[in-house]
Amino acid sequence: MRSFLKIIVTFFFFLPLSGLAQNGQFIEWSPVKRLTWDDYLAIPSSSTDAAAITSTALGVEYHLKHNALTYTITCRFSKTNSWGRHKTDYILQHEQGHFDITELFARKLAKELREYKFDPRKYQDEVSKIYKKLMDEKEEYQNKYDKETDFSRNKQKQAEWLEKIKDELDELDEYANYGSSIKV
Repeated sequence: MRSFLKIIVTFFFFLPLSGLAQNGQFIEWSPVKRLTWDDYLAIPSSSTDAAAITSTALGVEYHLKHNALTYTITCRFSKTNSWGRHKTDYILQHEQGHFDITELFARKLAKELREYKFDPRKYQDEVSKIYKKLMDEKEEYQNKYDKETDFSRNKQKQAEWLEKIKDELDELDEYANYGSSIKV
């Protein structure tokens, strides 16, 4: 049976992110810290022939404070929900691509929230709609990445996709410091 890479498993969470305190279970996305197989702590599932599973989370926590919208965006890799069965450098690059895609959408979320015209009467519904729209787009993008690279088996397409992701991250570099923001 041919092994293949499986699409990223994604956790969505809104409130509260504080319950996911850094306890060594998560890695924040960083341009310098790349994933290693030592970061993959889960036991491979016997119900799939996937080569690896990368679990990431894109979260936003927000609230109203002094009539201003305060929000925090996070992009994390879950060590305890990610696993690798076939641990090669090539497969790890593909998996890093999934984490990088999540970062790409964290930056898109930051951009949308900065451009959002804040309305204290409707902000909860509007921020939820922005988040849901971007999460739907992210899942579609992740699926397209796996489909077009044939789960990394198409080496030419894999190289093209990694370059595409890098270029798009560079294009949104001004939104890379999205941590906490206030929208008045």
